[in-house]
Amino acid sequence: MNWKNLKAPFKALVIVAICGLSIWQAFPVQSKIRLGLDLQGGARLLLQLYPTAEVPQITAQIQAQTREVIDRRINGLGVAEPSISNVGIDRILVELPAVKNPDQAEQVLKQVAVLEYKIVPFDVMQKADADVALLAQPNVPAKDRAAAELYVAQTAYEKSGSVVYQGKDLKGAQASFDQAGRPDITFQTKDPARFGKLTTANLQKPLGIFLDHRYLSAPIIQSAIYDSGQITGQFTQDETVTLANELNAGALPVSVKIVEKETIGPTLGKIDLIQSMRAAALGLSLVLLFMIFVYRLPGLLADLALAIYVLIMMAILSVSQASLTLPGIAGFVLSIGMAVDANVLIFERIKEELWNGKTIRAAVRVGFQRAFSAVFDSHFTTIVGAGVLYMLGTGTVKGFAFTLFWGTVVSLFTAVFITRFFVDALVDTNLLTAPEFYGVKRSEVGIFAKGAAAQTRA
Repeated sequence: MNWKNLKAPFKALVIVAICGLSIWQAFPVQSKIRLGLDLQGGARLLLQLYPTAEVPQITAQIQAQTREVIDRRINGLGVAEPSISNVGIDRILVELPAVKNPDQAEQVLKQVAVLEYKIVPFDVMQKADADVALLAQPNVPAKDRAAAELYVAQTAYEKSGSVVYQGKDLKGAQASFDQAGRPDITFQTKDPARFGKLTTANLQKPLGIFLDHRYLSAPIIQSAIYDSGQITGQFTQDETVTLANELNAGALPVSVKIVEKETIGPTLGKIDLIQSMRAAALGLSLVLLFMIFVYRLPGLLADLALAIYVLIMMAILSVSQASLTLPGIAGFVLSIGMAVDANVLIFERIKEELWNGKTIRAAVRVGFQRAFSAVFDSHFTTIVGAGVLYMLGTGTVKGFAFTLFWGTVVSLFTAVFITRFFVDALVDTNLLTAPEFYGVKRSEVGIFAKGAAAQTRA
């Protein structure tokens, strides 16, 4: 059995697998697809980072450290699935869906992180380390997770000694490697004499590190430390980078100002969602009817491919955990138009080939081949534009660009692969091959060729 005989079953299997995976990923829609702030309500805050005398320039590292602090503070408010992203190199966008108290969130974001060091009892260190490890595990019972979170965020701080050092006295920290190539953290102090006295008096004791009263780590003081030292342990490289950012963030002297603030109520978001979904459903219905009315059987097959397109797009939104916004719905609908536009080009080309006198099988083959370049070019330019818009845009602009980008990619796939498979399946098996099914009257088949022949004789 050769590839020609296996090609159609293989394509059918691919399409069935794609549909099955898409349904599995996208449903139930209510729990799989996240809604943006404009559809479920919440607060959006744009923060500007300003340099200071100690930090004369906002760098990517400073921005990352600030994000780390903001992330911990927002999670402490109990906000579900907050979105924190960079805007350029000196701004941070914070999106808080369904936040209960926007004013409290704003106040928390304005505060400067407080990094503190305490001498921690060994039993507190062991319990806190165990709870930190527990919080990093998936599928932990809610009761156990809540108890561990309480201990790490509050109890460990309360059960430790008094504050012996502060983050503002730390010069800096960097993720590095020890002589054996194991990940560790190196740090520098602003007052070596003071830190040396502290570490000398507490040898072989855990020095607890707390950020906003939250337990981070408690390395054992192995020797006196003056101007610089190392924090060693069973770290991964990612963990050392995170901890170094946290140590730096606690001492970060940059100021943060909220330059844009937007709050959307859940009632308004629900109304926008209902109206936008109605508009999208109406537009999609009109497109489906138009395709059937104008292009008959190919139009019906294109509508079927369009339904698969919608499934794939829902699966992409679910897998990527992207938030669906009003502009995102607009990009989704626009990409549906791109998918229909591709089918229109292809089907018009098939009709022209029938008018030229080709058989239905030849008309389908040549029509898809000759329309491909125009379809690909139009989709490619849109993909490039959407990609640039996503990289440079912020907030809801990203939502529009995201759905437009992936919608255009998927529409290209459905037009040149799925719709082609459906049409080929009917033509190659000699089912429904009458030209009337393809929008051409039987008397019109070959009309272009007859006209050219008549002109030649004249």
